[in-house]
Order: sequence, then structure tokens, then C-alpha cells
Amino acid sequence: MDLDIEKKIYVAGHNGLVGSAIIRKLRKIGFSNIITRSREKLDLTDQFQVDKFFKDEKPFYVILAAAKVGGIYANNHYPADFIYQNIMIEANVIHAAYKNNISRLLYLGSTCIYPKEACNPIKENALLTGVLESTNEPYALAKIAGIKLCESYNRQHGTDFRSVMPTNLYGINDNFHPDNSHVIPALMQRFHEAKINNFEEVIVWGSGNARREFLYVDDMAEACIFVLGLNKETYLDNTKPMLSHINIGTGSDIAIKELAEIMKDVVGFKGKISFDISKPDGTLKKLIDVSCLSNIGWQYSTSLKEGLLKTYLWYESKINK
Repeated sequence: MDLDIEKKIYVAGHNGLVGSAIIRKLRKIGFSNIITRSREKLDLTDQFQVDKFFKDEKPFYVILAAAKVGGIYANNHYPADFIYQNIMIEANVIHAAYKNNISRLLYLGSTCIYPKEACNPIKENALLTGVLESTNEPYALAKIAGIKLCESYNRQHGTDFRSVMPTNLYGINDNFHPDNSHVIPALMQRFHEAKINNFEEVIVWGSGNARREFLYVDDMAEACIFVLGLNKETYLDNTKPMLSHINIGTGSDIAIKELAEIMKDVVGFKGKISFDISKPDGTLKKLIDVSCLSNIGWQYSTSLKEGLLKTYLWYESKINK
């Protein structure tokens, strides 16, 4: 690992699902000089605040995990918020990192950057080859902009800014908001409430036929540190100047119907499952190709059921406080 654990590292978005998992991993491997700021103390959409923060703190490494995120409902109802806030966060942090000579930056995007009709499993070179999924197009465009910001600064200024594209994530500190959550926390909350209230049925949005890939967030954090810790030559040898991002995932997917059955078992719900076909499925299949990261030497280790059990234990402890 080509990282100096004594150096100062700034994790943007440390309170979220992704950022908190990265913090756990950094501490586990020995990083102690970890810099964070809450949204109340540092508004990453404000260029002046971001510039001052970088000038004052001068971190050696930066992990950009901060983002406005949400599920289909949130993306459909707040598209302007999603594109504006994410573009501003990326532009401010990446430009400040360049101005302050940050040694290395890791930017986290999302696999929603890929075209709706991309061939599965989706390779990194599918980027910008087709039309995006309409339900999250503003968010996807913002995340694409982040990749291209990193690539452009690398090409023009010789920076070492890297990008990773994690698949659908879940785990400790996930968002369980009833309207803005993703599929796993939404299902977990629905099944839990049904169990507690002795409901006879849980209704799942969509047909259940859509297939999704899911990665436990602590595995994702491990992959991020792995990519950040690659020496520059290895990273450049496995990417291209204008195609520099790396997929992070499991390389396997599951139908939402199957996911619902596993969730039912994990939570301990005894009733039946129904599907509301009036709700959108989104993209019917989205499985990414993870051969690039696998060939460099990283693979996930947490099975879906194991990850769901860990997540549900944390969720129960949180709501029982």
C-alpha cells in the first residue's frame, strides 16, 4: 500500500453511509490524523468556505465521498438539487485540492453514470456511449462531471486524482428515510415495521423483476483504500487518461423478488410479499464488470445475506435506543 498513515487525510462526507465506512477502514489500518467537517461547519457548495478550509488544513490526501444522494422518488422530485449540489461539491473540492497541491485525491461516483442500455456486465468504457436512465439523469450527469474534472486536472496539471464507481451500496449508517432511501434500507424498514405491527403483507415497489448488484459498504471502503493506495504507475497502467475510473462491485446481481425473500428471512417477517407494478422498476438490469479491480488484486468478501444481517443488527440497535 503506497500510503503514509502518518499524513493528514480529509474525508468529505464522513457522516454518510460511504464516508463513515471509509473512516472505520482508515482507523483500522492505522490512520490517526483524519480531518472531517460536518455540513453545518463546512458547506462544500460554497467555494469561499472550501478554499479557506483547504488553505488552513492542508491535507495530504483527500477522499471525496460527499454527495447529495437518494432513491428514485428523491431523484424524480428534486432533480435541480441533485445536479446543482453535486456539481458544486465536486468542482469546489477538486479545484481546491489542485490549488493546495494535494498529493492524491479519490473521488467516489456511482454506477448510474452508465447508459440505460449499456451491455451487461458494464465495463468502464461504456461511459458516454448512450442515453442515461431518466429517473436519475441529473445525478448521473453530476457524477460524470466529477470523473471528467479529475481527468482534466490530471491531464492539464499533472495531479493524481482518481475515481471509483461503486455499485449499489448498503450497510451501517444507511439512509432509512421513508421517501429518499434506496432499495435495501427501504425494504428493511418496511419489513421491520410489518413484523413489529404484525402486518399480513409487505408491498414492494415495482414488478420485482429488475436485477441489481449490491455491495456491503465496508467492502467498498476497503476497495477505496486499496485504489487510493496503489502506486501511481499501477493506477495509470490499468486506466486511461480519459477513461480513468474503476468499477467497484461484486460482479453478480439478484432480482428484487429474491432480495425481498432474503430480507423477509433476515428480518423475521412471517407474512406475504406483494408487488406494486404501478411503481417504476428503473433500469431492469445493471451489473458492472469488475475485472479491472479484480485483476489488480481486490475482491469483495461479504455475502449479501451476511451484510444484510450486520445491517439489520445495527438498524435494530439504532431504533431501540
